[in-house]
Order: sequence, then structure tokens, then C-alpha cells
Amino acid sequence: LEKMTDLVAVWEVALSDGVHKIEFEHGTTSGKRVVYVDGKEEIRKDWMFKLVGKETFPVGVSKTKATINIDAVSGFAYEYTLEINGKSLKKYMENRSKTTNTWVLSLGGTDYRVVLEKDTMDVWCNGQKMETAGEFVEDGTETHFSVDDHSCCIKAVSSGKRKEGIIHTLIVDDREIPEAVE
Repeated sequence: LEKMTDLVAVWEVALSDGVHKIEFEHGTTSGKRVVYVDGKEEIRKDWMFKLVGKETFPVGVSKTKATINIDAVSGFAYEYTLEINGKSLKKYMENRSKTTNTWVLSLGGTDYRVVLEKDTMDVWCNGQKMETAGEFVEDGTETHFSVDDHSCCIKAVSSGKRKEGIIHTLIVDDREIPEAVE
């Protein structure tokens, strides 16, 4: 395994199927560009005359579109920015916190990351889309699923305030799990 000598940028991107590590190598003499996603080589270009430009590649189970922009700042200095679905990483993550809820918990010594996609009500756990059953209850809805032998339920209840909207709570084995901040 060759040592990554031209590693210029590393990003962590939280998607529904997990947190992905993106690494970028840029050889400013050869023009080499290599993109790794979770340690796996996605793109390799060994020789390029153009040192600036962009590389687009898929990330995660849902093949989310990621683009690395390479811009010259001054002389031989370069700036590398990551876009997810056409938005800067910062904008994407801000928007994502509005469209998803994430919980991190430990059950029987195993760590789990549960993500609710609010627009589709899809539930993900450690990279797998879960089989769920939804039901209407007196004060809102409940989405039931299980993790190993643990019964899980995401309750959706109106906050009564328009700006806050709906409050989602994860309950595992009758225990409320606090939401994670990513």
C-alpha cells in the first residue's frame, strides 16, 4: 500500500446510511487526482495538465452526488471544497439537520446510529434501510421497527408551535433516546 503523500483534504459526511470519510490526493506537479470514499479508491487520474477543476463521485448506499472543487488561490496554492448534491458541505449539513433526525445509542455493547428522513419517513440503522410499520395514535403517529431484539418506535407529535413543527422522539425498550448532534 503506497503512502498517501499528496493527501490535501479529508472530509466527514453524515448521510442516512452512515458517516462517510472522503479523502482527496492532489499532486500539484503531476496533476494526479485520487478520491477515496471510506478508504476505497473511487477515482484515480495519474496525469493531468489542468491542475484546477472538479471531480464528481457517488457516496454511500443512496449514491449521493459529491463534487470536489479544485481552485487556485495564488501561485501554487490550491483550495479544495466539497459539495454534496450541489450545495457546500456546510449548507448541505444545515439543510440536513432540518430534514432528518439522528440518534446514537448502544444496545448490548453494540453502537447504533438511527436516522429518520422526515420527508419520506424512511428509517435507517447502521447503513440499512429498516422495515417499518406506521400507525396513527391519539396525539400523532408512531413508526415501529426493531433493532436486534429491541422494539423501537419513533413518535411524531405536533409541538403546537408552527415554527417548531413536529417533534420526533425515539423510544427503545420503553426508554427515550436523546437526539444526537452531528
